[in-house]
Amino acid sequence: AEGMTDTGNGSLTTHVLNTATGLPAAGLALGLARMQEPGPRWTELVQRWTGEDGRCGPLLAPGQAKPGTYKLRFETAKYWQDLGQDSFYPFVEVVFTIADPAQKLHLPLLISPFSYTTYRGS
Repeated sequence: AEGMTDTGNGSLTTHVLNTATGLPAAGLALGLARMQEPGPRWTELVQRWTGEDGRCGPLLAPGQAKPGTYKLRFETAKYWQDLGQDSFYPFVEVVFTIADPAQKLHLPLLISPFSYTTYRGS
């Protein structure tokens, strides 16, 4: 299912992986917000849930991205609670800058109950 990796051709995608199980994190709520200048006031743009594959549709459609500062908020506490698991981080917020709106951005998040990692993917 390699072709399924890119759900549509949006300019911002994410993928959440549960590194404790090695499986995608399904049913995890997330939201995207953009910082208003002068900050830091945030305007929520999208709310989504990850599917069985830990992915959701593009968070920004082509042409929808503007240069600026954004944040992805992942509701990790609820996800771990639903698995009957204690966790340390109630949510994870990843703040990043979009400099070139034409560029595709992929922001994966790797989570376990007591750690998380994110990076700029391709």
